[in-house]
Amino acid sequence: MNLKELASKLGLSPTTVSRALNGYPEVNEATRERVMAAAKRHNYRPNTRAIRLATGRAFAVGHVIPIATRHEIVNPVFADFIAGAGETYSRNDYDMLLSVVPDAQEEDTYRSLKSKGNVDGVIVHGPRLNDPRIALLHEIGLPFVVHGRATGTALPYSWLDVNNRRAFQRATEFLLDFGHSRIGLVNGLEFMDFAIRRRAGYTDALTARGITPNPAYMSSDEMTEISGYRAATKMLSLPVPPTAFLCASMISGMGARRAIQDKGLVMGRDISVIIHDDDLSYLKNGDDLPLFTATRSSVREAGRQTAEMLLDLIAEPTASPQQRLLEAELIMGQSTGPAPKD
Repeated sequence: MNLKELASKLGLSPTTVSRALNGYPEVNEATRERVMAAAKRHNYRPNTRAIRLATGRAFAVGHVIPIATRHEIVNPVFADFIAGAGETYSRNDYDMLLSVVPDAQEEDTYRSLKSKGNVDGVIVHGPRLNDPRIALLHEIGLPFVVHGRATGTALPYSWLDVNNRRAFQRATEFLLDFGHSRIGLVNGLEFMDFAIRRRAGYTDALTARGITPNPAYMSSDEMTEISGYRAATKMLSLPVPPTAFLCASMISGMGARRAIQDKGLVMGRDISVIIHDDDLSYLKNGDDLPLFTATRSSVREAGRQTAEMLLDLIAEPTASPQQRLLEAELIMGQSTGPAPKD
């Protein structure tokens, strides 16, 4: 069925049907709902090329990944985010354009996406302290939503983030309540906003209990298994080692678990471990009983919501910026227990 045939069945002009299907504000809601219902009933699919020509939209969203962080593409956290965002794009007939570029070409890539009209907007990943991409995207007028926040940025912008500071504060308090006073932090790279906030939550919780944070019990690196292993091994080799670890991801937590085993210790008995982001599609935290105690947040759901925010912004470019702060849930697993007696 083509547009003309659908319009004939509805007794409307093809122009009205087209405008109803494409969200033009001059079509009243009752007519829009009637047209949408008929299109669904008759399995009508609009001609995407014609819509693009008529509206000037690309019906595509961009994700620009610098080569320095290309490991993110195979990171299950990134994969879950993209899967969630992809569900939103598909539901709204949008395509996704993923660009992996040299670091020095990141700015030029955003400018090119805008000038060529390849995308209607972008999602910004891995925000950093005073992130220059926010000012750039404001300058070139490309709609965007940030997955995370950028400390130090004064310009208004839309973002969706997990309350990283509160998540790590609660996790640290949980370990303190178990009697642990020597808690190691296996953090992500601390020029990244999420890692800055996680360290703040960790140190705030210690300070509130009268414990001076010990730099020897803190590490900052890529959130990989080998980095988690090396950080935990180094801390466990100290004359007075930690009795617990707070790890920035399940992957770094797996490295910490390997380091604990190498020392002949038992996770959950001799050393406690809490991880972040355990709700992953292809890297499950155990079956019925979670292996790790975790601060859980659904990255897939974050992808869905961030994509929805961007599509809303594309539809209403003059709307005020949106901000959504999601809270992580503390999940009990087998990796934590009371601090061992010295």
